[in-house]
Amino acid sequence: MAEDPKRLCVLLPLAGNLRWVVPQNCLAELVTVHAAQDTPPATIAWREQVVPVLDFGAEDSTPWCDAKSQTGLIAVFLGLREQPLEYWGVALRGAGLGVRKLDLESGVEVAAEGEFALAAVELEGQVYTLPDLPALQAFTCEQNGMATA
Repeated sequence: MAEDPKRLCVLLPLAGNLRWVVPQNCLAELVTVHAAQDTPPATIAWREQVVPVLDFGAEDSTPWCDAKSQTGLIAVFLGLREQPLEYWGVALRGAGLGVRKLDLESGVEVAAEGEFALAAVELEGQVYTLPDLPALQAFTCEQNGMATA
C-alpha cells in the first residue's frame, strides 16, 4: 500500500494578497496577543523566550488586530538548530487561517513570486505561497543583529 503524499498544512494570511501554506510541523504555535496598537509588536514573550516578529503586511490596509477583541495573531515557527534563533514569528492579518491536507510535492500549480517564495498553489481561488523558511529564519536573524551559521 502506497503512503499518502498529503500532509497537514496550515494556511496563513499575512496581508491582503499574501498568504502562506506551510507544513503543520514547522509551526510551534499560533499565539493570540493583546493588541494595544494597530501594528504588531517587534517581539513577543513566548514560553520564556523572546521571539522576533516579522510583519509582511505593514504596507497593507488589512488590519492586524481585531478591533472588537483587541487581539492579534502571531504564528511562531520552529527554527533550525544551526541558527541562533530557536523561534521566530510572523504577524497574521485578515481572514483565511485554516488547515488543509495537501500534497506540496506535486500540488504546485502556480508560479511562485516574491523574495522568499519556493512555490505556490491555488486553493479556492486564492494563491498561497510555500515560503523558504530557512531563508526567512536567516533574514530574521539578520534583522535582529544575530550572526547566522
